[in-house]
Amino acid sequence: MSSGWFKRRFLSSGSAARRGKSAPQQQEGDEAGSPPPPSLLLYRRPRFLRGASPSEERQPGKRPVLCPSRDRPLQWHTGYAETINAEKSEFNEDQATCCQISIRKREYGKEEDQEWLILCTTEYLTGYYWALFDGHGGPEASVMAAKYLHYCIKQKLEDVVEGITGDRPPMHLNGQCVCQSDPRFVEEKQIRQEDVVIGALENAFQECDEVIGQEMEASNQSGGCTALAALYLQGKLYVANAGDSRALLVRKQSIVPLSTEFTPETERQRIQHLAFTYPKLLADEFTRFEFPRRLRGDDVGQKVLYRDFSMEGWGYKTVVKDDLKYPLIHGHGKQARLLGTLAVSRGLGDHQLKVIETDVEVKPFLSCIPKVEVLDFSAQNIKEDDILIMATDGLWDVLSNDDVAHIVRKFVQDNTSDPYRFTELAKCLVQKARGKKDGYYWTTDSNAPASYDDISVFAISLHNKDDS
Repeated sequence: MSSGWFKRRFLSSGSAARRGKSAPQQQEGDEAGSPPPPSLLLYRRPRFLRGASPSEERQPGKRPVLCPSRDRPLQWHTGYAETINAEKSEFNEDQATCCQISIRKREYGKEEDQEWLILCTTEYLTGYYWALFDGHGGPEASVMAAKYLHYCIKQKLEDVVEGITGDRPPMHLNGQCVCQSDPRFVEEKQIRQEDVVIGALENAFQECDEVIGQEMEASNQSGGCTALAALYLQGKLYVANAGDSRALLVRKQSIVPLSTEFTPETERQRIQHLAFTYPKLLADEFTRFEFPRRLRGDDVGQKVLYRDFSMEGWGYKTVVKDDLKYPLIHGHGKQARLLGTLAVSRGLGDHQLKVIETDVEVKPFLSCIPKVEVLDFSAQNIKEDDILIMATDGLWDVLSNDDVAHIVRKFVQDNTSDPYRFTELAKCLVQKARGKKDGYYWTTDSNAPASYDDISVFAISLHNKDDS
């Protein structure tokens, strides 16, 4: 099925609603089906939180921790918990999705109107999907991504299902080899089935980003979100990340990071190289060079440390007047900003975002393509206490990998029989990062500053896959 057909179907539903026509609203379920119209995706918390106690509604000065109802268990006995920010915004801009994805083998034909006719057989693969989205500039992009990314993944996997179910990916899908070297290409390049899945995930993120951009423009909305998604398929766990959320596998004797965080500092060279290749993107407002500090007028003519896109190390540059422009990447650590605007360098949305008081668009520098890590279960001896923690940056701003691992190991050791222990574990992590209110401030147990951000956590027992 062409991506154009899928986008037309999705966007036309939203356009009809904007014109005042009725369009059926697809509720989020336990399995990916047909995508809902994005214009009808109004703000609400994840559907699997239905049944939460009414007393857990937000009250001024309080940040209750929300968890799924015990009579609505998630797949693999997954634990989930969330809390809203400390009144820095009206809405919780985090969103989450947890569902199964059925990837069906399709046969193709054409109707008289030349639209694709999809004939689904009973053959299908089942994938298990979890995702977290951290919105900024409003919750709209994260809501849309939470409702739509898994449909994009389903579609992209179905497009290449022959490449992920055979002994090895074929050179051609629905076609024939056209030259003698074709059969050798897959072997020479050592292309594996997981490479085709990774490509499908990368394409799905890009497709979702395009739809979010079109819908946000059509509805005169703005904003974006980071995206962290995990997909278990055919014995492998694929973790795709675009942003600064984090996935961490906690084992009894080790911790295994399963995501790469993307910030302006970690992606300095990619961003600088783009500015070098397309200098007009900076609109003569910024310098692409990195300096240890913001340069001043009296630095002109002096030799100062600098880095360009081709450099891992540092050199010295004689400062000229153009170097006094605002830096492409400004600040350090959590204060680093892309074009003085965004703290992340990958994510979905933000197509309408411009640097304040300029016509410089941020999106060309903000990539939607995720980095995908793969955990092969057949190569791992998965134990009962192997727990995958997925969380937005509200958790990681306060707790380190080692802090989280210590909490997880102790909790699992002390709670071996509670069937709801993974939800309690997720709740414990959220509470540790949120802390408690002390006057005007939120502090942790050690009286250090707590997280003021939205916090969302999945706790996934990888050993429980056999029970699903």
